[in-house]
Amino acid sequence: MTFHYLESADDPRVSDYTQLTDVHLRKLREPEEGMYIAESSRVLRRALAAGHQPRSFFLAEKWLEDLDDVFRQFPGVPVYIGQAKLLEEITGFHLHRGAMAAMHRPAPVPLETLLADARRVAVLEDIVDHTNVGAIFRSAAALGLDAVLITPRCGDPLYRRSVRVSMGTVFQVPWARLESCPGDLGRLKAQGFTVAAMELTDDAVDLDELAARGPEKLALVLGTEGAGMSPETLAAVDLAVKIPMRAGVDSLNVAAASAVAFWELRPRD
Repeated sequence: MTFHYLESADDPRVSDYTQLTDVHLRKLREPEEGMYIAESSRVLRRALAAGHQPRSFFLAEKWLEDLDDVFRQFPGVPVYIGQAKLLEEITGFHLHRGAMAAMHRPAPVPLETLLADARRVAVLEDIVDHTNVGAIFRSAAALGLDAVLITPRCGDPLYRRSVRVSMGTVFQVPWARLESCPGDLGRLKAQGFTVAAMELTDDAVDLDELAARGPEKLALVLGTEGAGMSPETLAAVDLAVKIPMRAGVDSLNVAAASAVAFWELRPRD
């Protein structure tokens, strides 16, 4: 095992971890460099269990014993160790969870491969808040979705906040980034999916009504925060569906709505 004790925040060996609070920089840098950050020992263990490969580990000394088995599993991967204040100076925030890892991004999975045996998938149209993306993935994992598809402008599921909010379930749910939306919705229809937009339209059917129809294969499209579904996507789907609301409330946060819909629209056989 290769342990490196850090003495300076300018150490070039830990450039993967510098200023993680700069969202714009991370969104550009991490995908381009083929990496992502797994934050907390639980999340990095889930990443490793999913078969992802580490570039390096970065942690406070008190976490060495807790992760000893991990370091023994990857003896050639460098382990960078520092005092809490120095680690905070490097990353830009306090490491409450003590340990991080820079991970190699896995190779993208072709869309047709994801859809081959799928019955329930979610399509995230331009959802830009990484907290919402992570929360939707957590619901997708918990409630048995087979895959999540994201549009070109959607937030990155492997961005640090998405991974953390999802509790690492972004590694469990197969996902792929579409080339275009609504263009690629036709590829789902060709695979036999009913494509439903979760949107408040005049002709939207209630969630329980769609569940009663029991579609064999269903793709549920969730729209961006605020603006909701694009007119082009609404024109391309088979139908719109809504959650009946009470007490004058017109909608739920997209992550909360996804959990309700995933549960209600689950396969019943």
